[in-house]
Amino acid sequence: MARRERHERDDRERRYEHPIPSRDEICSAMEQAEGPMTLQALARRFGIKGDAHSRALENRLKAMVRDGQLIRNRAREFCLTRRLDLVTGVVLAHRDGYGFLRPDDGSDDVYLPPRDMRALWDGDRVAVRVSEGRRGQREGRVVDVLERAKTTLVGHFHTERGIDYVLEEGESRTEVLIARGQRGGARPGDLVHVEIVQHPTEHSLAIGRVIKVVGGLDQPGIETEVAILAHGIPSEWPEAVVAAAEALPDHVPARAKRDREDLRSVPLVTIDGEDAKDFDDAVYCEPHGDGWKLLVAIADVSHYVEPGTALDREAQARGTSVYFPDRVVPMLPEELSNGLCSLNPHVDRLCFACEMIVSSQGQVKRSRFFRAVMRSAARLTYKESAALLDAPKPRGPHAKLHPGLLHLRDVYRAFARARRRRGSIDFDLPETKIELDENGKVRAIHPVERLETHRLIEECMIAANVEAAKRIRKAHLPSLYRVHEGPDAEKLEELTLFLASFGFKLPPPGKLTPKDIARVFEHVAGKPEAELVETVVLRSMKQARYQPRNVGHFGLGLGAYAHFTSPIRRYPDLLVHRAIRWSLEHSSPKGYPYSLPEMEQLGERCSRAERRADEAVWDVEEQLKCLYMSTRVGEDFRVIVSGVAPFGLFVRVPELKIDGLVHVTSLPRDYYHRDPAGTRLSGERTGVTYGLTDTMHVRLVRADVEERKIDFVPIERAAAAEEAEPETRRRRAGLRRRSR
Repeated sequence: MARRERHERDDRERRYEHPIPSRDEICSAMEQAEGPMTLQALARRFGIKGDAHSRALENRLKAMVRDGQLIRNRAREFCLTRRLDLVTGVVLAHRDGYGFLRPDDGSDDVYLPPRDMRALWDGDRVAVRVSEGRRGQREGRVVDVLERAKTTLVGHFHTERGIDYVLEEGESRTEVLIARGQRGGARPGDLVHVEIVQHPTEHSLAIGRVIKVVGGLDQPGIETEVAILAHGIPSEWPEAVVAAAEALPDHVPARAKRDREDLRSVPLVTIDGEDAKDFDDAVYCEPHGDGWKLLVAIADVSHYVEPGTALDREAQARGTSVYFPDRVVPMLPEELSNGLCSLNPHVDRLCFACEMIVSSQGQVKRSRFFRAVMRSAARLTYKESAALLDAPKPRGPHAKLHPGLLHLRDVYRAFARARRRRGSIDFDLPETKIELDENGKVRAIHPVERLETHRLIEECMIAANVEAAKRIRKAHLPSLYRVHEGPDAEKLEELTLFLASFGFKLPPPGKLTPKDIARVFEHVAGKPEAELVETVVLRSMKQARYQPRNVGHFGLGLGAYAHFTSPIRRYPDLLVHRAIRWSLEHSSPKGYPYSLPEMEQLGERCSRAERRADEAVWDVEEQLKCLYMSTRVGEDFRVIVSGVAPFGLFVRVPELKIDGLVHVTSLPRDYYHRDPAGTRLSGERTGVTYGLTDTMHVRLVRADVEERKIDFVPIERAAAAEEAEPETRRRRAGLRRRSR
């Protein structure tokens, strides 16, 4: 085993003559150096030659500057931040003018006085020199701005005394002056998209120019439009992409079907949500020995989107499709995403298939990948397939698919048992669907029922993804793994304290396994605290990301994992397809079009695109939920306490998944104190206690769409206030009569 691993390592080193050093290696080299180092000095130190490798090294150094590990001085040399006695972190701005730095090292926040905050915005990454302030607290003085949080923003256009300015949407309320003649036709009250020309300094506000008039707040879909612009999500197709899409055929040409296995007689089916329009995976299962043969067929996007083309460059820039409540911003043009690459029923489609032989214990004994042509037998929804499975004697056009669905359910249940044995963390947080009317307003919010067929497709996709990861690892090709690390020591400590309040004890750092978390979930299943526990555990985890270095997937309890099953909507899947395709057509990695440094960059880019999409969708959903609640002010709700703060209780409306605050001033009059674990709020005089997962009956009193804040008060306090109001009016009327 050791000999084989050494051979593989030597083989990798021969293929990548000048591998780009890791961050740890760069830091170690700079620790040993006599002082700051230039890019050229670092390249010589690691024996890096060639423009491509030098650019890759420079990009990594820039990322380390952005993340606060390095500082670049005026001599264009890189310095270790920790050697400069500087603290790096993210700025948290306060509306009263001061702010705080949240350090990257997890230490206590650093106070930033108003004079420094005049040049900063919320979310900026900065390096500060820390000293002791007048009140004994740590105070920072900004040395360098590492990265600006915003280069554009969306806000309301105003004119006051001949001066044009824009006030940003949301809580930050950032103000930007508009340069003379740069209003772009905007009128007071318009929502506009602004490009920052000059960021703020200690002595001047930011200056920008209007690049687009977005519209008014009553415009249908304005929430999504604002999020797209604010998060910089590409939504317009370049001319070259439009031309390439229009040049595509409307059906699969005969020549494209040659040299492929023919699966058109196999009754593969797609199973998706009711509103899905792009179908990139199909499944089929049949008995095989004491187990099953499972076939997962995925749209062959790599056939149509070749590296370096206009379609490829745009897909790479987008990184992922973004699914908003009212629209989709696709990664690929509609001609591909809903046409040639969508596995629509009863038409020929090119696919990439993974055939797996699965044992009765849910273990994949062997697998193979191959390119094929298929014809989907049916487009089923999760509800339709669940109804077919439950029907003792199914009827209708899909009745003949019943045996295949039964086999799919059997193999899913075997996979699920294997998943439980290995201790995979099964997050099963309920989701909601926001239903909009024809004017883009929220008609209703309702929970999404999670059926067995949802899990069935999920397990089949996980199995194919695992086999894809094994394939690219065996081929020694630089591609992207989907990696997920366990919680770090600090997060684990917080999680341990939280779970202790429910009677659970976790192993110390370094010994925690997914199985330990899975046991907690088993104990709370079906209990009131289940959703809260799952949410807190999820927040304690590191975010999954894409990278060419495999470190396994902690959450799934897997040693290797990749994304293979959604190339229509995720760029990493397309890269994995290209790697597997190369391994099928070539006997060695020689000539493969991607280097390891390029794949590192692509992994970081895809991870950022994923986070960008998640944040944009979250912004829209939160605003729509707040708008929805603004129409229900005065109504009563049953809520669950989801968080405890010194100033009140965070509560959630379970069926709507909407969060709000019960401020401490609306609780029975008393002095309230939060316990050390942060799970209970207790009254000093009355002894009244409120704890996590407690149920409360509250009345909605405010839903501020502009600030995204929802306030509730306990019903008994609301009723008391209403009873007191007539008496207050009578008292005021009596005072007026006496004064007359």
